Amino acid sequence: MQPFRGTSVVQEFAMTESEGQSYIDYDAFLDPDFSPTSFANSLVIATNNPSDTPIDLSTALSRVLFDIQEIDTHIHTLTTKSAIPLLTHTRDQADAGQRIVAEVEAQVASLADGYQRLQKDVIQRYEEADEVRIAVERLWETVRIGRSVARCLTLGRQLEAQMAEVVGGGGGDATKKEDHRAMIRASDTLLAIRHLLSLSGPGEEGEHLSKINLITYLQNSVLTPSETSLRNRAQQMIREFSMSSLALSSGAPATYAQSEETKSRTTSALLTLQLLNPRLLIAALQAYLRTSLTSSLASITRALDNLATLDRTLLEVSARCQNIVALESLLDTIKPPTTAAPESNDNSEEQAGNLLEPLLAALDTSSLPSFFWRSLAEGLGPRVAALIAKGGVSARALKTHKERVKDSMRECVLRGSQSPGGIKGRAGAWEREAAVMVGSVIGSLGR
Repeated sequence: MQPFRGTSVVQEFAMTESEGQSYIDYDAFLDPDFSPTSFANSLVIATNNPSDTPIDLSTALSRVLFDIQEIDTHIHTLTTKSAIPLLTHTRDQADAGQRIVAEVEAQVASLADGYQRLQKDVIQRYEEADEVRIAVERLWETVRIGRSVARCLTLGRQLEAQMAEVVGGGGGDATKKEDHRAMIRASDTLLAIRHLLSLSGPGEEGEHLSKINLITYLQNSVLTPSETSLRNRAQQMIREFSMSSLALSSGAPATYAQSEETKSRTTSALLTLQLLNPRLLIAALQAYLRTSLTSSLASITRALDNLATLDRTLLEVSARCQNIVALESLLDTIKPPTTAAPESNDNSEEQAGNLLEPLLAALDTSSLPSFFWRSLAEGLGPRVAALIAKGGVSARALKTHKERVKDSMRECVLRGSQSPGGIKGRAGAWEREAAVMVGSVIGSLGR
């Protein structure tokens, strides 16, 4: 069988014509830079005179048609001579294609069988295993949420029991007295629940607790009322704090047991507010000082208008300052509590060595009694000046008994800066505070 020749038809024509000395320039047509436009232009110029006005295209067109006919004749001759090799080559190519198709079909069938086995042995089993995995993950998530809910409810029941101890009658015993120490335990439990509820990030313990209706009910019916009750009770205990016996009608000092009970109740209140929110503690202590200052300022102003009540009033003011001295000493001995909730231990106030330091920093003072006397003197000066400016019997009596008022004011400061029984106070140079108080009153009386 003669192999098929891959030479192009035009090249075949060129070879044939070169043997027969053809007038067609095949090299020009085979040139890669051949341009039909340039060839047509040269053909028109060659068949016309440049001076002729009408251009004759028929000659050029006949030349092109003749060339095409010549080429067509040669194509017919060449294909007639090469028909058998072309058909043979086509048949060989078709047979080879059939053999390739047969081989490929066998390979495709084998591949399809392998895929079927793979799908049966691997893919279907993987899909079944994946369904099991999803079910296990959802069951684990349900178990994890159930554990978190159970822990929340356990802490909630614990908080309810502790609140029952706080108000008295806990454990089903209606005669059981209230236990102020339970306030600290209840506050710590409350913080533990709040901490658990705050862990709401992805993968954390309390991630889905906010969507549980039972937890929402626990927050509304137990947590919020308990926190409000603890806060109000602790603030009330701080407002009622009193250790001095100067203002008592009997003048009898409190017994040691009474003093210890007062200190214990106040300590529980202070620690409770510190656990709930250190800012609440600072606000409650500032309110206590502000109440003492307001009451003392109003009573001294009334006493200066009626000197007959001055001694009694100054005794009450000294008692208030003694309570502040006792409160300062108590705060100095109480260290900030630690709790199971990590974020509660990150407060800047809890980094202090005791509960007194944050209060002194908030008031910008070094001593609570000093703050009390200086703030009282600052508010008393304008009121004494207004009393003198108003004139009358009170102003004249105040000027007449100036020395008595001076001595009483000084004695009030020194007496009030002493520690009440059962409390060891902080040492301080109270002569300076006494001079400030005396100056606030005597300075407006003139010489």
